[in-house]
Amino acid sequence: MKSSTHTYPGADITVTYDVARCIHAAECVRGLPAVFDPKRKPWVEPDQAPADAVAAVVLRCPSGALHIQDLDETGATEATVAVEPDGPLYIRGRLEVLSAAGEAVLTDTRVALCRCGASKNKPFCDNSHRQSGFSDAGVIGEPKLKEGEASPALRIKLAENGPLLIEGSVRIEGTDGESVAGVKCALCRCGESRNKPFCDGTHRSNGFVG
Repeated sequence: MKSSTHTYPGADITVTYDVARCIHAAECVRGLPAVFDPKRKPWVEPDQAPADAVAAVVLRCPSGALHIQDLDETGATEATVAVEPDGPLYIRGRLEVLSAAGEAVLTDTRVALCRCGASKNKPFCDNSHRQSGFSDAGVIGEPKLKEGEASPALRIKLAENGPLLIEGSVRIEGTDGESVAGVKCALCRCGESRNKPFCDGTHRSNGFVG
């Protein structure tokens, strides 16, 4: 995983920014343009707004590129996966991303994971879906979740050349307002499942590598 984190200190709050995880969702720019201005250097000036307002906008960042230093976000209850139309999976909650070998890749509370299959920074979205021709309305297909006992954290394991293996209490939310919940499922990341966002095994025949 690529990482290039910059720190922007203010009098009452410090913002950190991981360039490699930013997908320019622009929640920060729309929320507080006085603080977040990509045309300015430095582009983040935390003292241009009250600390609580800065924190509130940072928490809207869906990729987790922005964080408030020393702010504990782990109080989130149920983890959610929002299926972005023609784009990534926005996942929130107490999250741990693991490699196929079981090694920790990331521990966080917000992340945008690639589901088009074309990202050069897998498993993270890098906006390659915009050039790859990936198209999906973000509606939930036939639910493929297992039920079970609720858990406080979500483990996301990358199957080698295959799907995201999800373990832990999670709710998957479609763009049409429909949602399904469970504790175990496999989510497509090759971009070609016919039952998105769930894996249907297509990665085995389309040459997906990741």
